[in-house]
Amino acid sequence: MHTRTGQLLPFTLVLPSMAFLAVLILIPLAQALFLAFASDSGGFTLANFQRMLADANFSDAYRNTFLLLVLIVPLQVALALAIALLVNSRFRGHRLFFLIYTIPLAVSDLAAGLLWLAAFTERGYLNSVLQNAGVISQPVLWLSFDNFAGLVTAIVIAESWRTTAMVLLVLIAGLELIPRELSETAALFGAGRFRRAVHVVLPLLRPSLQSALVIRMIFAFQTFAVVFALAGRNLPVLAGGTYSSYATNHDERLAAAYGVVILALSLVAIVLYLSLPGPREAEVER
Repeated sequence: MHTRTGQLLPFTLVLPSMAFLAVLILIPLAQALFLAFASDSGGFTLANFQRMLADANFSDAYRNTFLLLVLIVPLQVALALAIALLVNSRFRGHRLFFLIYTIPLAVSDLAAGLLWLAAFTERGYLNSVLQNAGVISQPVLWLSFDNFAGLVTAIVIAESWRTTAMVLLVLIAGLELIPRELSETAALFGAGRFRRAVHVVLPLLRPSLQSALVIRMIFAFQTFAVVFALAGRNLPVLAGGTYSSYATNHDERLAAAYGVVILALSLVAIVLYLSLPGPREAEVER
């Protein structure tokens, strides 16, 4: 009896997580796939995807989504890595610094967008500071579509402020798994802080970096609330197409088609990234 109970215990512990995944992820995913390929007669069709491709905003949404992904993901990973290495150095007050930097994780996407809207709007804090400092003579329209670079920059800053801590937490966890004796041994052999970081820490941190990149890439394809708060409909993205199709046009099948495309792009990006050879594998192949 005790043996059987011990064998069932792991499955019992995992059961709540499996139920959570089934109810909130797997079932909605199956419903979205069904709606994306469903026709009015209840059969299988690609008409919903054809309507999506014919949507006037689809090409712009596709381009803008990848533009934000290319700009946001490398910036966030580089920034999170620098901060993680800084925190891992155990400088005085590093715990408080880490706590303050993770506060944005408690802020929702839309709330973060509204916070930065107060900074970048025509009469926002940024223009007020620059005018008082004499840098500009009149307010700059940062969020105007005519100022596309300013609009994209504002979105990148707002999104980086909110979600860099997500990557930071993964990297901090990875750094905690690296024995400090390795870095101390390298220091005894004369390796400076930079060389220790490059030749000791980063190779061992690669699995955590990989996980952080995959997680951030998935969320980058879903970027919407910050974009909607700062740019409205001036900067369409794929996730915004899902929202507008469902909430505004009440077209759940077109919204599901957008969702399936986002899912497919995320899976393709992850598979391509995971198929890239690591540094040691590349050296072996050469």
